[in-house]
Amino acid sequence: MKATLKPGIAYEHRFVVPPTKTVPSLYPEAEEFLAMPEVFATGFLVGFLEWACIKAVNPHLDWPAEQTVGTHIDVSHEAATPPGLEVTARVELIEVDGRRLVFAVEAHDGVDLISKGRHERFVIDKARFETKLAAKQGS
Repeated sequence: MKATLKPGIAYEHRFVVPPTKTVPSLYPEAEEFLAMPEVFATGFLVGFLEWACIKAVNPHLDWPAEQTVGTHIDVSHEAATPPGLEVTARVELIEVDGRRLVFAVEAHDGVDLISKGRHERFVIDKARFETKLAAKQGS
């Protein structure tokens, strides 16, 4: 981690929602999801917020040897967003506690605020993480 990894880092990320990021695409194996409206899925919204947080802090890490993984998410999903609209995530790093990072996050679709809340990530050493993962897969 670089000395620049401090609270106050802010980032804005934009993405046009394609049909592949709607509820029916979340789990195409589930007939219940296939029957639901084609709107930006909460699961993909969470991933979009994570993406923005990753982009915010990567310049302050020894990327790609150091990376972050999501450890907690507490966000609302307040409005439906159809495909074709551009969503904007605004994230700010509000706390650094060792390797634990806490972000304030929100997203807007150009019409409505669609999400707000907090997200926590943890800085990992990628090689060490993959070694532990391999051991888990082998057990």
